[in-house]
Amino acid sequence: MWYVYVIKSKKYSFLYIGSTNDLNRRLIEHNDGKSKSTAPYRPYELKSYIAVQTENQARKLEKYFKSGSGKVILKKRILDDEDIAEYEVQSDAAINFR
Repeated sequence: MWYVYVIKSKKYSFLYIGSTNDLNRRLIEHNDGKSKSTAPYRPYELKSYIAVQTENQARKLEKYFKSGSGKVILKKRILDDEDIAEYEVQSDAAINFR
């Protein structure tokens, strides 16, 4: 099983979307500062995740959620949290979105 996940910084207006085959391990890695793109915004909490069958499906879904229309769906339909509406979304490629 693979997962596309959204984590939220507990201190900053920062969301991160990623994919993994081990959610617990990956959240620990983010909170331990092992990811350069997320280390400055620690600590994190898991906001949402979607399980899919394959890594390929996870990567495609992750890429979609980082696109313009994907961000809208993610924020309005999946996260459904007014406090998140203005959060910055960060990708592995260090692209900032609003």
